[in-house]
Amino acid sequence: MADKVIALACAAGMSTSLLVTKMQQAAQEAGKDYEIYAKSVAEIDNMLSSSEKPDVLLLGPQVAYMKNEVIKKAAAVGVPCDVIKMQDYGMMNGKNVVAAADALMNG
Repeated sequence: MADKVIALACAAGMSTSLLVTKMQQAAQEAGKDYEIYAKSVAEIDNMLSSSEKPDVLLLGPQVAYMKNEVIKKAAAVGVPCDVIKMQDYGMMNGKNVVAAADALMNG
């Protein structure tokens, strides 16, 4: 079982899968035991209501317009949430995204 679970949500869950791979590599290199996965935004309610909800939820930049609504839902169940920086997403910078997730979890 992983120490922390990081969930990413994007339009379809596809483009983010490459970022998940990069984040897993970065976490592993930093010696962190993280479970990282991506789902479509349609799955957010299920993720947050599950008994195994994530420790942090990150939104892809393409769904940033949903930020306020999702942050309210996530806060209601104690899950920090934010939008991945466009530059980190575009460059597939797993290290920076893991660092942003860490900052939210350790808030």
